[in-house]
Amino acid sequence: MSLAREQRPAAIRAALEAALAPTALEIVDESHKHAGHAGARDGRGHFKVAITSAAFAGLGPLARHRAVYAALGSLMETDIHALSIQARAPGDA
Repeated sequence: MSLAREQRPAAIRAALEAALAPTALEIVDESHKHAGHAGARDGRGHFKVAITSAAFAGLGPLARHRAVYAALGSLMETDIHALSIQARAPGDA
């Protein structure tokens, strides 16, 4: 079951904080930029996430993205259509 649109950023934040204990986290809802887009017809949103977490240390970009997707779990199926991810470990340039 999908959340109300205004609840999605908080749900994303809670899931990422619980799984990855980020030291920095920014979530931007970009759904308004995709109004009318074929993928947005089902009501799911488009988000941008910038996250810094020690959990990413030693992981490559693909593994970091997979960790974010795993943390978001069912939100990826019910509330998120598209997700732009910038995942860094502390000290990354």
